Amino acid sequence: MSEPTLTFKALESGQKDQTFDWDTLQANIKFNEQGLVPAVAQQYDTGDVLMLAWMNQDALTETLTTGRVCYWSRSRQQLWRKGESSGQIQRLKSLRLDCDGDAILLLVDQTGPACHTGRKSCFYTAVEGDQARILNDPLIDPKDLYR
Repeated sequence: MSEPTLTFKALESGQKDQTFDWDTLQANIKFNEQGLVPAVAQQYDTGDVLMLAWMNQDALTETLTTGRVCYWSRSRQQLWRKGESSGQIQRLKSLRLDCDGDAILLLVDQTGPACHTGRKSCFYTAVEGDQARILNDPLIDPKDLYR
């Protein structure tokens, strides 16, 4: 077995309030071939799932250091501080790892809409049988997000 499996395997038998060294655990996060790990942003007080993005080690470190969520933009190939152009920032409330160390859950306090379409969440399209239905209108006109 590889070391990441052993480290996260140890968490499986952990008890409530048991602690593990963050540096060791962080070193065993399973980043993909591009050095990225998926990160789901969830509104901390409502449980609403807001978006999925990617983080590299630098984005993870910056997020934990500043408390402002930072991602890796695959399209721009650079760090992306959520809200840097729109003002719709995310403040970190809690960062959690899944049981395998290959996904991150970010509990955030989202300012305004999380989606670039101006909607509260990026998950606004529901598949219903053979149709896809838009669930809600934008809170803000997308043109107003990037002035």
